[in-house]
Amino acid sequence: MSVALVGAGPGDPELITVRGLELVRTCDVLMVDRLVADELVAEAPDDALVIRRDDLDQEEVNRLLVELGRTQAVVRLKGGDPFVFGRGGEEALALAEAGIPFDVVPGVSSIAAVPAAALVPITHRGVSDRVTIVSGHADDGAEPNYAALAAAGGTIVLFMAARRLERVTDGLVSAGLDPATPAAVISRGTHPDQATVTAPLGKLAELSHALPLPALVVVGDVVSVGERLRHANDDVTASQVPIAQYFSSTQSSTP
Repeated sequence: MSVALVGAGPGDPELITVRGLELVRTCDVLMVDRLVADELVAEAPDDALVIRRDDLDQEEVNRLLVELGRTQAVVRLKGGDPFVFGRGGEEALALAEAGIPFDVVPGVSSIAAVPAAALVPITHRGVSDRVTIVSGHADDGAEPNYAALAAAGGTIVLFMAARRLERVTDGLVSAGLDPATPAAVISRGTHPDQATVTAPLGKLAELSHALPLPALVVVGDVVSVGERLRHANDDVTASQVPIAQYFSSTQSSTP
């Protein structure tokens, strides 16, 4: 049969692609990561085998995908995009080496979607024309290359950095990034309980330590653009007449 590596999007179940949802609804086996919304798991057929990756290491995941993919239609459903810090490349290599047909269905990645949900554009004309993405948590314990990040300019988007944010922000400041650089932590982006803390880089860890995971970190002047957008949006929303009130008033004034 085959295996489809499918991106589930950044969190909100409505942000999966049409093709991804169709594959979930027709699969024999659904293997899901912890961050995949329960609503998407519920879309699988009633008789589908659902495997939660929680207690499996990567070698076990690869082995199961190869084994099950020989005889069944398998969907490997991952948060975000399979090829952005999702180990999709490792799984695709394992399938290719075993001769198992596979497909990759891109997902809406958290890189831009989570900041956008917080009204932070990761690029903005005259402010930032480049984006550097980096993992704040390496399997081997290695630190990010803080000097390269500080020298890169533009916007830095950090995945998996919230648990060690003080260490990461101290590393960036020590490498030469101004501690006053605007920064943000966006917790549970695209979910109804999304929360955002913005602060100067040097204060970010102190002010955002209570936010729940998962969380994405954005560093750069675009964060200030986001604050302007949020204030402007709040002003527009506050000035709007509720639609029910609008229709009520127009009907009452009709001769």
